Amino acid sequence: MSANIDHINILKGKLQQLLKKHEMLIAENNKQKQVIETLQQQEETLTAKLNLLQEQHLLLKSSTAPLNESDKKELEKKINAYLRTIDKCIASLAQ
Repeated sequence: MSANIDHINILKGKLQQLLKKHEMLIAENNKQKQVIETLQQQEETLTAKLNLLQEQHLLLKSSTAPLNESDKKELEKKINAYLRTIDKCIASLAQ
């Protein structure tokens, strides 16, 4: 009978260790999720800044020197994208 009790006590101890480890892993997982969220926000911010700088570069390039064909096409694409965005905004305001 005492062998069964010892076995149960060993199992209880292992179960408690597993529960503590589980709680610790949950806490670590939550920390990692926060880190990921922070990094994703930083990435979005940096991507927006990069896009803005690329647009400014293109505008500066177009205002200072004649554009080659690829730059003209890129500028036209940007302008058309802006126009589509403006049209969408106007359409949503009209509703």
